[in-house]
Amino acid sequence: MDKTGLGRYGPRVSRIGLGCMGMSDLYGPADRHESIATIHAALDAGMTLLDTGDFYGMGHNELLIREALGARPRDSVQVSVKFGALRGPDGAWSGYDCRPQAVRNFVAYSLKRLGTDYIDIYRPARLDPAVPIEDTVGAIADLVKAGYVRHIGLSEVGADTLRRASRVHPISDLQIEYSVISRGIEAAILPAARELGIGITAYGVLSRGLISGHWHRERGGDKDFRALASPRFQEENLAANLALVERMRALAQELGVTVAQLAIAWVAAQGPDIVPLIGARRRDRLQEALGVPVLAPTELARLEAIVPPGAAAGARYNASQMAHLDSEKA
Repeated sequence: MDKTGLGRYGPRVSRIGLGCMGMSDLYGPADRHESIATIHAALDAGMTLLDTGDFYGMGHNELLIREALGARPRDSVQVSVKFGALRGPDGAWSGYDCRPQAVRNFVAYSLKRLGTDYIDIYRPARLDPAVPIEDTVGAIADLVKAGYVRHIGLSEVGADTLRRASRVHPISDLQIEYSVISRGIEAAILPAARELGIGITAYGVLSRGLISGHWHRERGGDKDFRALASPRFQEENLAANLALVERMRALAQELGVTVAQLAIAWVAAQGPDIVPLIGARRRDRLQEALGVPVLAPTELARLEAIVPPGAAAGARYNASQMAHLDSEKA
């Protein structure tokens, strides 16, 4: 697999990364053995970037990655970890804590669960409104100096926050949702990131499966947050969005690819500084992502005509979650 630099200051990583959240949390039951087999298949195919969060399954995801990596050379993979989200024993979300003392606490537990001496990219999951970003980044910068962290990333922050953080320490990348139906970063955030030499790790490239071509109206169980609380998966919104997917499917069939491959290819085509994260939980979904084609400019234009900006029905998150997104604030 091709490699790319993760921004001006980050490591060289695979052109596509593997998002591991769904193997532990939020998308309903996952098979442990299949999850590990999927990570192994990704590494064998040349993927080197694994993305996780210490709150994915309250540590389960980090332990899963530790088991999957096994005896593989530590320097053959880059592990990206998000921290700061607070959860109760029932799994409920209760805010964020990005104080410097909390940063040191969170990283200690992540290092232990991952069974590693360092984390390649460490990032707050969201901006903590009670803590200046300078304080949080400064605390991670201390961990870089101590050798516990290699690079500092951010997640779901706006252009102003990117600039403020960059004055404290070089930022490798911004992790943020970006897909053909979620293009909000294009107005201000993406230009700022490029000005500052910050790469983009794009999650939600299939909009949590909505534009994968595999979602149908009956999917989603009582442990799948998409069907329960994600506006784009609700009633009339879902019907409108699935109709949009069918228009994408017609183009995909004409081009001889799947809907998922079409959607991933669009994100990958937006620039070498953008690394799509694929949330595959199974080897067959991973293999589909690995077969992503390079689209011609005319093919990209046809897709954008089918899915113009603002075409999706419903917001990315529900109102309470949107309130935590610095990236969505004017």
